[in-house]
Amino acid sequence: MEMTPEQAFIVRNLYLTALAPLVVMLSLYLSGRLPKWVMAVYGYSFLICAIGWEIWYTYGLVGGLPVTDRRAPAMSEAIPIHLNWVLTSLFDAAICVIALYLVWLVAGRKESAFERFRWPSLLVLLIVFVGQNVYVEYMIHDQVKPGWALSWAPLIPTGPWLNFVLFEINGRAITFQTQLPWVLMVPVFICLVRSCRGRYGEREMQTVVPN
Repeated sequence: MEMTPEQAFIVRNLYLTALAPLVVMLSLYLSGRLPKWVMAVYGYSFLICAIGWEIWYTYGLVGGLPVTDRRAPAMSEAIPIHLNWVLTSLFDAAICVIALYLVWLVAGRKESAFERFRWPSLLVLLIVFVGQNVYVEYMIHDQVKPGWALSWAPLIPTGPWLNFVLFEINGRAITFQTQLPWVLMVPVFICLVRSCRGRYGEREMQTVVPN
């Protein structure tokens, strides 16, 4: 069975948004234009998102359905289950780096933005994290719609047992369980950034985007 145009778009978009940022990040890092601590944030964000919820969602480890039971067979052929969590975690890591960059811009391109996160920075993180996830949930609604049990995960401590519709967009539900990990990711990410800066140095981000 062939994929619908929307399903094909989702598959192409996942591969593009997962792999293109990886290529860009590696290219910038290997050319010496990306601070080591930023690359570390990217790498650790991948691990946190994978362990925090993506692996659990993919395999339906605790009280949930695996992704292969929640989407069309043609999509599972295009995105094998063992590759699914890798791609989704790479996409998540890219979102984290984009949010980091936007925090830096909002702070006037000052490194001090990462020493003490103020309300504008927190708001940027929350808007980026939750905003992109609302869009993702809207696009893949068939995989996460109410009625499909999604696994418990470390960053989804309430699991599938506490889930409700927050609001709807064109009849597509945006639910509490799918948004929760990105809300909790805000303080986790702040701690991650501070840790990476302290461990890997504080080389200025102006090396990435010259004034």
